[in-house]
Amino acid sequence: MSAKPTLHITVGLPGVGKTTLARELERTRGALRLTPDEWLLPLLGVRWTYFGDKRDVLEGRLIWVAHQVLRAGGSVVLDFGFWSREERYAMHAIADLAGADFALHHVTLPEDERRRRATERWRRAPHETFAMTPEDHERFRAMFTPPDAEELEGRPPPPPPAPYESWPAWAADRWPTLPRLDA
Repeated sequence: MSAKPTLHITVGLPGVGKTTLARELERTRGALRLTPDEWLLPLLGVRWTYFGDKRDVLEGRLIWVAHQVLRAGGSVVLDFGFWSREERYAMHAIADLAGADFALHHVTLPEDERRRRATERWRRAPHETFAMTPEDHERFRAMFTPPDAEELEGRPPPPPPAPYESWPAWAADRWPTLPRLDA
């Protein structure tokens, strides 16, 4: 077991078991679990949103909290989905900045099973999720870029895209409530 704190991120589409894994990491690793879906209603008055300003506002603040916890020596699980490589690269860089290890947990299922589980979750606990149409599932799949072999091996992220001089700068632009952590 590492003496350094670890930033764990769960990566995958709705219904694959990210939150189940995040809860297990919370329990077995003693990590703080931050799942935006559990914060939306109490803080922002919405039961569920996958996209948009409110979710981005919340995620930015949760990433800031995660960075503070990592700097204080605690481990964190960010249970967001992280559908883009850029988001995952930014989290890797933020873990490095905090002096923490980084662990990417890619969760996947065959597509028919994923959809079945997402639908079952809606039927079983509609207060925790939202109904997804076949069009939603297709749109989400089109937006998701699975981690490649280099990401899964834990290699350092490549340089950020222009005009950003660092991944934390990119992250501060992506999540409007996340302050520039390397400034």
